[in-house]
Amino acid sequence: MKIPFLDLVAQGQPLKDDILAMVGEAVDNAGFIGGPNVTGFEANFASFCETPHCVGVASGTDALRFALHAAGVKSGDEVITVAHTFIATTEAISQVGARPVFVDILPETWNMDAQQIESRITPQTTAIVPVHLYGQPADMDPIMEIADRHGLAVIEDACQAHGARYKGRRAGSIGKIGCFSFYPGKNLGAYGEAGAATTNDADMAKIMAKIRDHGQKTKYYHDVEGYNGRLDAIQAGVLGIKLKHLEAWNTARRANAARYKELLQEVDEVTLPVEAPEVESVYHLFVILVDQRDALQSFLAEKGVATGLHYPLPLHLQEAYRGLGYKEGDFPVTESVAKRLLSLPMYPELTAEQIQYVADCVKEFYAQRV
Repeated sequence: MKIPFLDLVAQGQPLKDDILAMVGEAVDNAGFIGGPNVTGFEANFASFCETPHCVGVASGTDALRFALHAAGVKSGDEVITVAHTFIATTEAISQVGARPVFVDILPETWNMDAQQIESRITPQTTAIVPVHLYGQPADMDPIMEIADRHGLAVIEDACQAHGARYKGRRAGSIGKIGCFSFYPGKNLGAYGEAGAATTNDADMAKIMAKIRDHGQKTKYYHDVEGYNGRLDAIQAGVLGIKLKHLEAWNTARRANAARYKELLQEVDEVTLPVEAPEVESVYHLFVILVDQRDALQSFLAEKGVATGLHYPLPLHLQEAYRGLGYKEGDFPVTESVAKRLLSLPMYPELTAEQIQYVADCVKEFYAQRV
C-alpha cells in the first residue's frame, strides 16, 4: 500500500468547481489585489478565531514579522521563544533587528516550558513568542501571567494551530497578536503562500494593515516604511471556500490521531503525543518519538509509507544561529526530542485502513528487532 505523507489532491477535488468558478470571476473582474475576497475572508477568519480583527498577509512569516513590528519590537531587543520550531519563527525576530533567546520545551507536550521564561528575561526583553507546535497550544496562562507582570508583548505563533483551543479559547485570540500560515499543507491551506494575523486590539490591526501595504494608510501617503506583504484576492478566495470545511477537517484529524494512539499505545518503543488537559489539539502533524528512528523511517518508506521529520536539528544548533553562542546540551529536552521524532501521515482524508496499515508496519519493524 502506498500512503503519502499528505494528500492535497484528495482534499482539493471536491472543491475544484467552486475554486475554479472563484478564479474565473476574479479573471473576469480583474480583481487580484484587495477587494471582497480579502475583506470577506478576513471577517470570516476573525469570527472563526473569535477575535474582532484579522489582517491578511502574504505568508505566515510576514504575519510574525509584521506582528513584532506592530508590537514595537525593534533593533537591539530580545524575544523569548523555543528552538523546537520551524526557522520562520526566529527569522521574523531577527529580521526586525531583535535577538532570539531560547528556552527549552516540556517533555510531555513539546511546547514552551513557561517555568524557564523568567530566568531569560533581561532589560532588553520586549516580547515572548510561544509556538503552538504540531497543532497543540502552548500553556498560555503562565506565559501571559509572566508577560503581564514584566510588560512584555505575547505574539502567538499559531501557524500550525488553526482552530485549536486552550481552555476554551481559540489559538490566536489569547496574546496581543496571533499569527497564522496558510501554506498549502496547513490545516487551512491556500494554493500558494498566504498568512494572517488575528488580534483583539484595533490599533494593532491598523498598524498591521499599514505595514503590509508599504506603510500607507491611503494610496501614496506613507506614514512609515512598510512591506509588500498583502494577501492576494485569489488566495483569499481559496481560503474562504476552504474555511467552511475547516471544523470538519479538524474533527477528522482528531479522530485519526485517536485511532493512531489506540493502535500504537502498546508499542514500548513508541512515545505518543500527549494532549494537555483543557487543550484541544488540531493535529496539524502526528508526531511520535521512537527508538531507531532512521531505521524505522527507511523501513516505512520500503513499505510505501511516507513520513517526515519536524524538526531534526534544533534552531540553536543550526549554522544560521552560530552567532547566538548556544551549544549542544543547552536545551536537553529539545535535543532529545529532535533525535527521536518522526511524523506519520496525517490529513483529514486518511482512511481507517491506511492508519491500520501504518500502525501495523510500525509494529512489524519493532517485532523484527526483539
